[in-house]
Amino acid sequence: MMDIRLSTLEDWLSYLEKLHPKTIDMGLERVKKVRDTLGLKPEFPVITVAGTNGKGSVCTMLESILNHASYRVGCYTSPHLLRYNERIRISQREISDEALCEVFAEIEAARELTHTTLTYFEFGTLAAMLLFLRSRIDVAILEVGLGGRLDAVNVFDADCAILTSIDLDHMEYLGTTREAIGQEKIGIFRENRPAICAEPEIPGSLYKKMLATNANLYCIGEAFSYVADNQQWCYRGISGHRQNLPLPALKGRYQLQNASAVLAALETLEETLPVPMDAVRRGLVDTALPGRFQMISARPIIILDVAHNPAAARKLSASLESMPVKGCTYAVAGMLGDKDMTGTLGALKKNIDYWLIARLDVARGASEDEMMQALKEAGIEQKDILYTFQNVWSAYVYARDHAGDNDRICVFGSFYTVSSVMRGLEGLHS
Repeated sequence: MMDIRLSTLEDWLSYLEKLHPKTIDMGLERVKKVRDTLGLKPEFPVITVAGTNGKGSVCTMLESILNHASYRVGCYTSPHLLRYNERIRISQREISDEALCEVFAEIEAARELTHTTLTYFEFGTLAAMLLFLRSRIDVAILEVGLGGRLDAVNVFDADCAILTSIDLDHMEYLGTTREAIGQEKIGIFRENRPAICAEPEIPGSLYKKMLATNANLYCIGEAFSYVADNQQWCYRGISGHRQNLPLPALKGRYQLQNASAVLAALETLEETLPVPMDAVRRGLVDTALPGRFQMISARPIIILDVAHNPAAARKLSASLESMPVKGCTYAVAGMLGDKDMTGTLGALKKNIDYWLIARLDVARGASEDEMMQALKEAGIEQKDILYTFQNVWSAYVYARDHAGDNDRICVFGSFYTVSSVMRGLEGLHS
């Protein structure tokens, strides 16, 4: 039975981390049992977002635009950077500790009643939907945690599904090819409901499987597209074009691919959720997403980016190239050992002058030796590696102390890497 001492959010999260023997346990049967016991049946539109990269950006842009259109928006994303509360927002406000503890207790009671177990992520997914129902929201945005077909959010049918990208990540769970990974992600598609695909290079056999879902499929480059200018962009949509749109506040030209998927999704939901163009414009420029090419200093330039796989690293590389600096670029890098470290680090080797390698203080964190081996395999020379550090904050402090005004510091490799710096900075300012 539940431990009655679970009175704080910290207690609950510690309990949830140990509740299930596996951190990730793919499958929907356990979640469905608890969902049905709680009677979680959303009557508002649900937008579900899957993809290797870009999910957070799409969710946040959708949330901002719909909020500016005066809808009461529930948004569920993961992972968090500083606080668990970041994962569940209503009207762009994080859920309180008290509200989370209350619904966790209800879910725990339902879980015990069904004699089943739930993972940390599954528990959070049910908590988000329970809070959304209680708060009588107008629309829910759900970010897939891993894959799609067997992810916990997929127990709630998507009224509109968005697939942002398909690349190699989480291969131990999803498969070793883009086609296999894509097949897991299109599991969120629903028959006769819109499915937006922003991946421009779909494997041919996967495209046939997308069509076989009988979803109303809209692919970038076919049903919708975009054209970029220096200061504006044009959206060529499913039913019409939008000219002279402001560039998204989220940096990186690849964000236009995400933004166009957002506009395509809103087009398909126009009858249910009409959105005026003013809300689109205001929402694009009012979007904030920490850790996605986030610049926190100008002299020296300091960039935080959660890029943790080769595809994301290539986009980070392109963004760095688009804004060259007069001085040197220092990398503060820490990664999880189960990621493609060689491919990720190698994608950035032409952008980095000096590497500062740090151990991540988590169970899956790569050691300094493992990171050094990955750098070597990526063709990065020993002379370019300044030091290794026991933690990310020490590496960041070294970079900050040695970088000149014309230099640049890029912190990347994992959500844990970025959050370590953010926590350190928060401590300095508290």
